[in-house]
Order: sequence, then structure tokens, then C-alpha cells
Amino acid sequence: MSDELVKAPSLRELFWGMLQVALSAFGGGLSAWSQRIVVEQKRWMNDEQFLAGLTVARLFPGPNQINMAVYIGASFRGLSGAMAALAGMLLVPFSFLMLLGLAYFYLHELASFTAVLAGVVAAAAGMALSMGFKIAGHYLRDKVAMVLAVGVFVAMYFFHLRLIPVVLISGTLAMLWYWPREHKS
Repeated sequence: MSDELVKAPSLRELFWGMLQVALSAFGGGLSAWSQRIVVEQKRWMNDEQFLAGLTVARLFPGPNQINMAVYIGASFRGLSGAMAALAGMLLVPFSFLMLLGLAYFYLHELASFTAVLAGVVAAAAGMALSMGFKIAGHYLRDKVAMVLAVGVFVAMYFFHLRLIPVVLISGTLAMLWYWPREHKS
């Protein structure tokens, strides 16, 4: 596959692309599917652009993938692109989710229904791990990124620090380290 990016997607392409992400990832793994569709299949962004967008999406309040859809749409078509991508991410999946909620209300006591839900959760966890391993290659070559990632993991997992202080501290350190600097000739 070529590393060359395709032309900017139209509003219709943004809608259908985000709908494809949303429907592919039903039950979880949205980040993994988003990366696969936006970067690998449609080639709207490269891995670096996608990771930058995902970082921005995670810093803002609200669901990461909704923020990511807005970021992707706005990157290509401004406000109308953000709205088209958001509609693709939400309209059909929300309607389907409401129907599933109704089904769950009536079927939640069936063992087979519970087993299906457990399988969906396992698949979603696998997709999240898959994306983690795919993007890890970018960070393994960057010692500072690895130190920051391990530091955040240790702070949250072993020391049970809250997310907001960890993000404020690690985000500030990352911005200070990676902020573009003028090169003196």
C-alpha cells in the first residue's frame, strides 16, 4: 500500500466514513476501527496526523470518538465537515442502540443473550489492544514518549492518582518537550 494520502474527503464521504467506523466498532474498539478506516483504508490521514487528532480528542471533555469525528471532519471541511462526520458517527448507531436497549429490557434474563454480550466485550478489548500494539511502534523509537507513557501508567495504576492531575502534569511536560522550536542556522 502506498503511503500517499488521498484528496480531502467530501461531506458525503465524511458521513459514510464515520458511519463505517461507528458500525464496524459496535460494542467497542472505536479507536482501533477509526485508525483502520481513516488511516489504512481511506488514507485520509497518516498515522502521525491520526495520533495528533486522537490526542486532541482525548484532551477535550466528552467521548473520545465523538471528539475524533469532529476533529476529522473539521480538519477537512470545517464546521460542515464536523457536522457531517458527527452525524455519521451518531445517527444510525444511536437509533440501533435504542433498539438494542429495548431488546435488552425484554431479553436480559436469557443466558444466551448474556453470553453474546460477554463475547462482544471480549472482542472490543481485543480491538483496543490491537490498536495499542499498532501505534506502539511510533513510540518505541521515542524515549521521551516512552518515559511519559510509563510514568502515566505507573502514576495511575500503582499510585491510583486521578486522571485530571496526571493529564495536567504529563500534558504540560509533553508540550514543553515537543513544542516546536526555532532552529538556529
